[in-house]
Amino acid sequence: MANVDTLSAAEIAAAVASGELSAVEVAEAALDAIEARDAEVQAFLEVSAELALEAARATDARRAAGEPVGPLAGVPVAFKDNMQLVGTHTTCASRMLEGYASPYTATCVARMLEAGCTPVGKANMDEFAFGSSTETSHFHPTRNPWDTSRVPGGSSGGSAAAVAAGEVALSLGSDTGGSIRQPASLCGVVGLKPTYGAVSRYGVVAFGSSLDQVGPFGRSVEDVALAMNALTCGGRDPFDSTSQDCAVDFLDGLEDGVEGARVGVVPSLMEAEGLDPEERAAVEGAVSALRDQGAEVVEVELPHIDAAISAYYVIGPCEAFSNLARFDGVRYGYQEPGCDTLAEQSALSRAHGFGAEAKRRQMLGAYLLASGVYDEYYYPAQKARTLITEDYARAFARCDAILMPASPRTAFRFGEISDPTQMYLSDTFTISSNIAGNGSVSVPLGLGATSGLPVSAQLQGPAFRDRELLRFARALERAHDARGAVAPGFAGKGGELA
Repeated sequence: MANVDTLSAAEIAAAVASGELSAVEVAEAALDAIEARDAEVQAFLEVSAELALEAARATDARRAAGEPVGPLAGVPVAFKDNMQLVGTHTTCASRMLEGYASPYTATCVARMLEAGCTPVGKANMDEFAFGSSTETSHFHPTRNPWDTSRVPGGSSGGSAAAVAAGEVALSLGSDTGGSIRQPASLCGVVGLKPTYGAVSRYGVVAFGSSLDQVGPFGRSVEDVALAMNALTCGGRDPFDSTSQDCAVDFLDGLEDGVEGARVGVVPSLMEAEGLDPEERAAVEGAVSALRDQGAEVVEVELPHIDAAISAYYVIGPCEAFSNLARFDGVRYGYQEPGCDTLAEQSALSRAHGFGAEAKRRQMLGAYLLASGVYDEYYYPAQKARTLITEDYARAFARCDAILMPASPRTAFRFGEISDPTQMYLSDTFTISSNIAGNGSVSVPLGLGATSGLPVSAQLQGPAFRDRELLRFARALERAHDARGAVAPGFAGKGGELA
């Protein structure tokens, strides 16, 4: 007997396509793993067992009929709960959308299903993606599988934890300021934020429309590349005006190595205040590993990167205020009972339907967009965005990828960071690529020598060069032999395959 968490997504798909395993067997093993593990991890808000088995049976029927089964046939996948999927609820981990049934399926979800994936459920998140620890979820926090007294990161904490606990082989998250890469770092998995526009956002509940991007989590770079093939295979999505045609084979050149390539490092970031020594050591080790594989390491500067957080916490709340205005308790969502007027119902529904962080960001956005304030903050934030984007263009003229930390710290304990502004600093190293729109990936680099918790490095690449970026990620993965790690205490617990 073997366990589902011993197999990569690529291995599962190959075994299902050949008939060595049935998709139903894999689905049942994944559901058993969730049943055995998720009471402790709490990565899921909803487990879609019927949908999973229905999809698995359809995959097996296609294979039996000699029809193509898709490159991800039978691979269990979880979707962040801001992604629509017919047959499930989409709550954004908020009281405001509690019980809201998905009326249609998001393009990113549909493309994963078309590739043959088995949808096992919806993953927990910070409410409306506002947070860096998954503590703001209305329903419950998610726990880090490496140490359940610690957070998994956020806002896509459930998606990262589900992969780290071996409950699924792949998951999707969204990243507005680091919400894929930071939890990937804390949970010891691979997490890719593709270039803005590479993956359709249609059907994903918006936080910051000029910043949001959907991307995959996996335990290996190869699995993430397979997921990207699925997410981009349909080309441009006509339902998303920002979507671009990025249909390339992300597996192509994955094993080519980095000999002769140029890797940029930003000296000021390595000395940044608040950077944990274990994380600094991990990135320094990654520099050495890439140099040992033949890459040339060059110093580059991003002189305006210190303005990224300030710009983000102007642009993000302004866009969130606009996007969340639709949740008024009138057409759908939480409705305050006993109200005499529509205005009262709308006001109280929003006051009681949103959590503290969601209200904080919307109120900040309302203030920043007010007359007399707009010119003082919003325009300068957009100017800073332009300067940061230009900094990246100059840096990438000198290198093929930039290496830096993904998170300033390893996973912290629940309640350890109570000051919202301190929590915002969790995205110190990730926000700039959302501001500029370029792709970036967090790569696990083993465990810290003192903490025993996952450490990582982040690679950032030029816009629409995500395939090449994964080649660098694979080189780091190969050097650290980090592929396929499942948190101790969860590996082999449930999820048996015949």
